[in-house]
This record gives sequence, structure tokens and C-alpha cells, in this order.
Amino acid sequence: MTHDTQKTTDEKKAPALIAYHVPDRENASWTRIGAAWDHKDGKGFTLALDLVPVAGGRIVLRTSEPKEEGESA
Repeated sequence: MTHDTQKTTDEKKAPALIAYHVPDRENASWTRIGAAWDHKDGKGFTLALDLVPVAGGRIVLRTSEPKEEGESA
């Protein structure tokens, strides 16, 4: 099986959702692990993960908010 690394037209635009890993422990920081792009037909998303959590917690998808001037990553 081959893996096509070329981005689709949809993946070149800004993602609709950002994927975060949220550990089960209290006051733990969220770690950005990927992003999701909506399908043209509006019936789904393509999820691209840079990391896959292996120990507990959950994956949370949040809307992608544009950064305001001067805001750090």
C-alpha cells in the first residue's frame, strides 16, 4: 500500500478544527496533535494527526480560530 503525501486542495486551506490531546489529570495542558478539514459535500471531515496519544486522556476537536496580532502559538 502506498501513501500519497501530496495535500488535497481541501487540506491546503485553513483547517476547520484543531485536534488536541487532553490528559485525564486535573489542570493538565492540552497538546495540539493535528487538524481536521471539512469535506466539500459537508458530510464529514478529514482528520490528520501528527501525534497519536498512547496513554489515557481524550482527543478534543475545537474550531480553528485565527490568531490575533501579537498572539503566540
